[in-house]
Amino acid sequence: MHKVIYDTDPGVDDAMALLFLHRHPEIDLIGITTVFGNASVETTTRNALFLKREWNIPAPVAKGAGVTIDPSRAEREWPAMVHGENGLGDIEVPGTIDLPLDPRPAHRFIIDTVRAHPGEVRLVAVGRMTNLARALKEDPEIASLVKDVVIMGGNFYVPGNVSPVAEANIHGDPEAADIVMTAPWKVVVIGLDVTSITTMSRSYLGEMAARGDGAVKLLDALSQSYIDFYKHAVEDGMMVHDSCASVYVVAPELFSSISGAVRVVCGGIADGQTIVKPDGHRFPPGDWDGLPSQVVCTGIESEKVIDLIRDTLLTA
Repeated sequence: MHKVIYDTDPGVDDAMALLFLHRHPEIDLIGITTVFGNASVETTTRNALFLKREWNIPAPVAKGAGVTIDPSRAEREWPAMVHGENGLGDIEVPGTIDLPLDPRPAHRFIIDTVRAHPGEVRLVAVGRMTNLARALKEDPEIASLVKDVVIMGGNFYVPGNVSPVAEANIHGDPEAADIVMTAPWKVVVIGLDVTSITTMSRSYLGEMAARGDGAVKLLDALSQSYIDFYKHAVEDGMMVHDSCASVYVVAPELFSSISGAVRVVCGGIADGQTIVKPDGHRFPPGDWDGLPSQVVCTGIESEKVIDLIRDTLLTA
């Protein structure tokens, strides 16, 4: 069993990834930590509690960061045009959910849980990396105790989605992302190189909903406006960014990758750009030297990933 803490900012594609983690038989979802990004942290936390309630997920929810790790960074507007004003495609969601939060802030929950299960916990982070960076700053030793970190974020050999060179999760807190990428733990980066070519059509999701239970029907409902948003890039479908990171946990063989040190540009017109120095390539001395080699996914068997998502979500 893979012990997973899911660090998330629900978010439509976050919701699909959450249901995958909850339902896959080889995954033990031991915690959900929230972060700002697709909406404010108050909204993403409410959404996590809502999905926990609707899908009967036993994992505790811990509220995380609401601002970037560098407090001088100006906050940007929430991407309501992507995920809706309420972060879940503007389906009807109560203003408050009558479920308790874990009393610890997300970064403390991560520290305590990792220390309680040394060498076992996999962090699946699909939003801004602020909670992970905070955990590292407070307790650097957890880097040696985490099994690995699988993130959805970044882009290396394809354009970004919020600027020509930057992907949204990294662009939202570049300093935090650079802390995470350069820490002495194993990071697997699932970025736009693979997620932008992994799409699920409206009809495919609709067929899943017709066959599935109420959880899959809810997922179908909250995804409709997200699919509408993607009409500029996908023919009547959506990119399943965050689910790709969840799939990697159980099926890494569906991905191809390179390895190398990764840095994140902080500031300037390339703010949030992720740059890998591939192992085996020689360059003059630079800012990648002496850093841990991370895994950067560059290829994916998209159809098999989509089918695995379907098969797992229909396992009720």
